Amino acid sequence: MSEPLILVQQEVGYRILTLNRPDKLNALNEPMLVALREAIEDAAADETSRALMITGAGRAFCAGQDLVERVAKPGETMELGVGQEKHYNPLVRRLRALPFPVIAAVNGTAAGAGCNLALACDIVVAARAAKFAQSFARIGLVPDTGGTWLLPRLVGDARARGLALLAQDLPAETAANWGLIWKCVNDDALTYEARRICEHFSVAPTQGLALIKRALDASPTNTLDAQLDLERDLQREAGTMPDYQEGVRAFMEKRKPKFTGRKGNS
Repeated sequence: MSEPLILVQQEVGYRILTLNRPDKLNALNEPMLVALREAIEDAAADETSRALMITGAGRAFCAGQDLVERVAKPGETMELGVGQEKHYNPLVRRLRALPFPVIAAVNGTAAGAGCNLALACDIVVAARAAKFAQSFARIGLVPDTGGTWLLPRLVGDARARGLALLAQDLPAETAANWGLIWKCVNDDALTYEARRICEHFSVAPTQGLALIKRALDASPTNTLDAQLDLERDLQREAGTMPDYQEGVRAFMEKRKPKFTGRKGNS
Protein backbone atom coordinates (compact mmCIF):
# COMPACT_ATOMS: atom_id res chain seq x y z
CA MET A 1 0.00 0.00 0.00
CA SER A 2 1.44 3.35 -1.04
CA GLU A 3 2.09 6.16 1.43
CA PRO A 4 -0.50 8.97 1.53
CA LEU A 5 0.48 12.04 -0.48
CA ILE A 6 -0.38 14.28 2.46
CA LEU A 7 0.44 13.18 5.99
CA VAL A 8 -1.95 14.58 8.59
CA GLN A 9 -0.85 14.85 12.20
CA GLN A 10 -3.37 15.99 14.81
CA GLU A 11 -1.93 17.90 17.74
CA VAL A 12 -3.71 19.62 20.60
CA GLY A 13 -5.17 22.75 19.02
CA TYR A 14 -3.54 22.45 15.60
CA ARG A 15 -2.73 20.15 12.71
CA ILE A 16 0.43 19.45 10.74
CA LEU A 17 0.18 18.68 7.02
CA THR A 18 3.28 17.16 5.45
CA LEU A 19 3.76 17.07 1.68
CA ASN A 20 4.81 13.47 1.15
CA ARG A 21 6.54 12.76 -2.17
CA PRO A 22 10.11 12.98 -0.87
CA ASP A 23 11.54 11.01 -3.80
CA LYS A 24 10.18 13.77 -6.10
CA LEU A 25 11.15 16.62 -3.76
CA ASN A 26 7.43 16.88 -2.98
CA ALA A 27 6.64 18.11 -6.48
CA LEU A 28 2.92 18.72 -6.83
CA ASN A 29 0.83 16.52 -9.09
CA GLU A 30 -2.93 16.50 -9.43
CA PRO A 31 -3.63 13.76 -6.85
CA MET A 32 -1.41 15.54 -4.34
CA LEU A 33 -3.14 18.87 -4.94
CA VAL A 34 -6.52 17.23 -4.43
CA ALA A 35 -5.32 15.55 -1.24
CA LEU A 36 -3.86 18.82 0.07
CA ARG A 37 -7.08 20.70 -0.55
CA GLU A 38 -9.09 17.97 1.20
CA ALA A 39 -6.74 18.02 4.19
CA ILE A 40 -7.08 21.80 4.45
CA GLU A 41 -10.87 21.57 4.28
CA ASP A 42 -10.85 18.91 7.01
CA ALA A 43 -8.76 21.18 9.22
CA ALA A 44 -11.07 24.12 8.56
CA ALA A 45 -14.08 22.02 9.57
CA ASP A 46 -12.48 20.90 12.83
CA GLU A 47 -13.44 23.35 15.60
CA THR A 48 -10.52 22.16 17.71
CA SER A 49 -7.97 23.22 15.08
CA ARG A 50 -6.84 26.78 15.74
CA ALA A 51 -3.69 26.73 13.58
CA LEU A 52 -2.25 24.77 10.68
CA MET A 53 1.34 23.91 9.82
CA ILE A 54 2.47 22.89 6.33
CA THR A 55 5.89 21.31 5.81
CA GLY A 56 7.63 18.81 3.53
CA ALA A 57 8.96 15.30 3.95
CA GLY A 58 12.61 14.62 3.19
CA ARG A 59 15.08 17.24 2.03
CA ALA A 60 12.72 19.64 0.24
CA PHE A 61 9.65 21.63 1.13
CA CYS A 62 8.24 21.52 -2.40
CA ALA A 63 9.90 21.67 -5.80
CA GLY A 64 6.75 23.09 -7.44
CA GLN A 65 4.62 21.53 -10.12
CA ASP A 66 5.61 18.06 -11.26
CA LEU A 67 6.50 18.78 -14.88
CA VAL A 68 5.79 15.19 -15.92
CA GLU A 69 2.13 16.26 -15.97
CA ARG A 70 2.97 19.31 -18.09
CA VAL A 71 4.62 17.70 -21.10
CA ALA A 72 2.51 18.02 -24.25
CA LYS A 73 2.17 15.10 -26.60
CA PRO A 74 3.56 15.52 -30.15
CA GLY A 75 1.33 17.89 -32.09
CA GLU A 76 -0.55 19.08 -28.99
CA THR A 77 -0.35 22.30 -26.98
CA MET A 78 -0.59 22.10 -23.21
CA GLU A 79 -3.25 24.39 -21.70
CA LEU A 80 -1.52 25.36 -18.46
CA GLY A 81 -4.24 27.71 -17.28
CA VAL A 82 -6.50 24.76 -16.55
CA GLY A 83 -4.30 23.66 -13.67
CA GLN A 84 -4.27 27.16 -12.21
CA GLU A 85 -8.04 27.51 -12.46
CA LYS A 86 -8.79 24.02 -11.13
CA HIS A 87 -6.19 23.59 -8.40
CA TYR A 88 -3.69 26.34 -7.61
CA ASN A 89 -5.94 29.39 -7.56
CA PRO A 90 -8.60 27.80 -5.32
CA LEU A 91 -5.82 26.50 -3.06
CA VAL A 92 -4.30 29.96 -2.53
CA ARG A 93 -7.71 31.55 -2.02
CA ARG A 94 -8.61 28.94 0.58
CA LEU A 95 -5.31 29.27 2.44
CA ARG A 96 -5.66 33.04 2.65
CA ALA A 97 -9.27 32.79 3.83
CA LEU A 98 -8.76 30.21 6.58
CA PRO A 99 -10.09 31.51 9.91
CA PHE A 100 -6.88 30.69 11.76
CA PRO A 101 -3.14 31.24 11.17
CA VAL A 102 -1.24 29.02 8.73
CA ILE A 103 2.47 28.42 9.31
CA ALA A 104 4.83 27.17 6.62
CA ALA A 105 7.83 25.28 8.02
CA VAL A 106 10.18 25.32 5.03
CA ASN A 107 12.64 22.51 5.60
CA GLY A 108 14.43 22.66 2.24
CA THR A 109 14.05 23.94 -1.30
CA ALA A 110 10.81 25.80 -2.03
CA ALA A 111 10.66 26.41 -5.77
CA GLY A 112 8.06 27.60 -8.24
CA ALA A 113 4.55 26.89 -7.03
CA GLY A 114 6.09 25.38 -3.89
CA CYS A 115 7.72 28.70 -3.07
CA ASN A 116 4.49 30.62 -3.53
CA LEU A 117 2.51 28.02 -1.60
CA ALA A 118 4.77 28.78 1.35
CA LEU A 119 4.52 32.54 0.86
CA ALA A 120 0.71 32.31 0.78
CA CYS A 121 0.81 31.15 4.40
CA ASP A 122 0.55 33.69 7.22
CA ILE A 123 3.93 32.98 8.79
CA VAL A 124 6.93 31.36 7.11
CA VAL A 125 9.75 29.89 9.15
CA ALA A 126 12.64 28.38 7.21
CA ALA A 127 15.62 26.20 8.01
CA ARG A 128 18.93 27.90 7.31
CA ALA A 129 19.66 25.35 4.56
CA ALA A 130 16.39 26.15 2.77
CA LYS A 131 16.25 28.12 -0.47
CA PHE A 132 13.45 29.98 -2.22
CA ALA A 133 13.25 30.16 -6.00
CA GLN A 134 10.83 31.76 -8.43
CA SER A 135 11.96 29.18 -10.97
CA PHE A 136 9.27 29.87 -13.58
CA ALA A 137 11.46 31.99 -15.86
CA ARG A 138 13.90 29.10 -16.23
CA ILE A 139 11.31 27.32 -18.40
CA GLY A 140 9.61 30.35 -19.93
CA LEU A 141 6.65 30.59 -17.56
CA VAL A 142 5.10 33.29 -15.39
CA PRO A 143 5.11 33.07 -11.58
CA ASP A 144 1.75 31.73 -10.45
CA THR A 145 0.12 30.49 -7.24
CA GLY A 146 -0.13 34.15 -6.27
CA GLY A 147 3.55 34.91 -6.77
CA THR A 148 3.13 38.10 -8.79
CA TRP A 149 0.77 39.46 -6.11
CA LEU A 150 2.74 38.32 -3.08
CA LEU A 151 6.29 39.21 -4.09
CA PRO A 152 5.93 43.01 -4.56
CA ARG A 153 4.00 43.29 -1.31
CA LEU A 154 6.57 41.32 0.65
CA VAL A 155 9.85 42.67 -0.70
CA GLY A 156 9.02 45.63 -2.96
CA ASP A 157 9.04 46.01 -6.72
CA ALA A 158 12.81 45.97 -7.33
CA ARG A 159 13.45 42.74 -5.47
CA ALA A 160 10.26 41.16 -6.78
CA ARG A 161 11.40 41.79 -10.36
CA GLY A 162 14.85 40.43 -9.63
CA LEU A 163 13.46 37.27 -8.09
CA ALA A 164 10.92 36.70 -10.86
CA LEU A 165 13.09 37.60 -13.87
CA LEU A 166 16.41 36.11 -12.78
CA ALA A 167 14.88 33.00 -11.15
CA GLN A 168 17.89 32.66 -8.87
CA ASP A 169 17.91 30.73 -5.61
CA LEU A 170 17.47 32.94 -2.56
CA PRO A 171 19.00 31.59 0.68
CA ALA A 172 16.66 31.49 3.67
CA GLU A 173 18.78 33.91 5.67
CA THR A 174 18.58 36.49 2.89
CA ALA A 175 14.85 35.86 2.53
CA ALA A 176 14.44 36.70 6.22
CA ASN A 177 16.63 39.81 5.95
CA TRP A 178 14.55 41.01 2.99
CA GLY A 179 11.26 40.45 4.78
CA LEU A 180 10.15 37.72 2.39
CA ILE A 181 9.66 35.36 5.36
CA TRP A 182 9.20 35.76 9.10
CA LYS A 183 12.27 33.96 10.39
CA CYS A 184 15.28 31.79 9.49
CA VAL A 185 16.43 29.29 12.13
CA ASN A 186 19.06 26.59 12.40
CA ASP A 187 18.04 23.42 10.61
CA ASP A 188 17.67 21.38 13.77
CA ALA A 189 15.48 24.08 15.37
CA LEU A 190 12.90 24.35 12.57
CA THR A 191 10.37 21.83 13.87
CA TYR A 192 10.63 23.15 17.41
CA GLU A 193 10.14 26.76 16.28
CA ALA A 194 7.20 25.99 14.00
CA ARG A 195 5.51 23.89 16.68
CA ARG A 196 6.11 26.62 19.25
CA ILE A 197 4.27 29.11 17.04
CA CYS A 198 1.42 26.65 16.48
CA GLU A 199 1.15 26.02 20.20
CA HIS A 200 0.98 29.77 20.78
CA PHE A 201 -1.90 30.06 18.32
CA SER A 202 -3.65 27.00 19.77
CA VAL A 203 -4.53 29.02 22.88
CA ALA A 204 -4.85 32.43 21.22
CA PRO A 205 -8.07 34.43 20.53
CA THR A 206 -8.68 32.71 17.19
CA GLN A 207 -11.64 34.82 16.08
CA GLY A 208 -9.67 38.01 16.67
CA LEU A 209 -6.77 36.62 14.64
CA ALA A 210 -9.17 35.86 11.79
CA LEU A 211 -10.29 39.49 11.80
CA ILE A 212 -6.65 40.64 11.74
CA LYS A 213 -6.09 38.47 8.66
CA ARG A 214 -9.12 40.04 6.96
CA ALA A 215 -7.87 43.55 7.68
CA LEU A 216 -4.36 42.87 6.41
CA ASP A 217 -5.63 41.17 3.24
CA ALA A 218 -7.86 44.14 2.43
CA SER A 219 -5.24 46.84 3.02
CA PRO A 220 -3.32 46.65 -0.30
CA THR A 221 -6.37 47.67 -2.34
CA ASN A 222 -8.06 49.98 0.17
CA THR A 223 -7.65 53.71 0.52
CA LEU A 224 -6.74 54.95 3.98
CA ASP A 225 -10.34 56.05 4.54
CA ALA A 226 -11.68 52.65 3.48
CA GLN A 227 -9.19 50.86 5.71
CA LEU A 228 -10.08 53.04 8.69
CA ASP A 229 -13.74 52.20 8.16
CA LEU A 230 -12.88 48.50 7.90
CA GLU A 231 -10.86 48.64 11.12
CA ARG A 232 -13.83 50.25 12.84
CA ASP A 233 -16.20 47.55 11.61
CA LEU A 234 -13.88 44.69 12.49
CA GLN A 235 -13.17 46.18 15.90
CA ARG A 236 -16.90 46.27 16.58
CA GLU A 237 -17.11 42.61 15.61
CA ALA A 238 -14.10 41.71 17.77
CA GLY A 239 -15.70 43.47 20.71
CA THR A 240 -18.65 41.07 20.62
CA MET A 241 -16.42 38.00 20.95
CA PRO A 242 -16.14 36.14 24.27
CA ASP A 243 -12.35 36.12 23.93
CA TYR A 244 -12.25 39.92 24.04
CA GLN A 245 -14.18 39.91 27.29
CA GLU A 246 -11.90 37.21 28.68
CA GLY A 247 -8.80 39.10 27.57
CA VAL A 248 -9.91 42.26 29.37
CA ARG A 249 -10.85 40.36 32.53
CA ALA A 250 -7.53 38.52 32.54
CA PHE A 251 -5.65 41.80 32.10
CA MET A 252 -7.51 43.44 34.97
CA GLU A 253 -7.04 40.38 37.17
CA LYS A 254 -3.36 40.06 36.23
CA ARG A 255 -3.66 36.46 35.06
CA LYS A 256 -3.16 34.51 31.86
CA PRO A 257 -6.29 34.56 29.68
CA LYS A 258 -8.13 31.37 28.79
CA PHE A 259 -9.27 31.93 25.22
CA THR A 260 -11.75 29.51 23.68
CA GLY A 261 -11.26 30.68 20.08
CA ARG A 262 -15.02 30.47 19.51
CA LYS A 263 -17.55 33.04 18.38
CA GLY A 264 -20.03 32.20 21.13
CA ASN A 265 -20.03 30.75 24.59
CA SER A 266 -20.54 27.15 23.46
